[in-house]
Amino acid sequence: MSVFKSFGVNASGMTAERYRMDIISQNVANANTTRTADGTPYKRKIVTFSEKTTDPTQFGTIFARSRGMDVGDGVRASHVYEDNISEMKRVYDPSHPDADEEGYVWYPNVDIVTEMTNMIDATRAYEANATAFTSSKSMAMKGLNIGQS
Repeated sequence: MSVFKSFGVNASGMTAERYRMDIISQNVANANTTRTADGTPYKRKIVTFSEKTTDPTQFGTIFARSRGMDVGDGVRASHVYEDNISEMKRVYDPSHPDADEEGYVWYPNVDIVTEMTNMIDATRAYEANATAFTSSKSMAMKGLNIGQS
């Protein structure tokens, strides 16, 4: 892998993790939202990543794969979906405007502890990509300095 390609790979990782942090922040901000535009409680959102690849029909990609070389170009946030597996929280509060006939309110399936854990994970992954980017930049600069001598 060339040094310049590593810049793109690390940059894509930082972009994907930043987007993941944005979605986690959205979850935390809506942790108490009992009514969205469609009248239902907010549902937690989850980001999935996938490999960002080059065009599989290009000659260079086919040639690299035939030689067993890596052809990926980093990562991308491929999909954001609502968490329909976790259960919504049902709380008894008859004075709440969104309470049902029995006095219960449905709150989002957002768990602050889980979201903060995911935020720490995303932050660490972002930092790892930033460190790798800095290392690649340092190697490129040293190569340029060797060429000047």
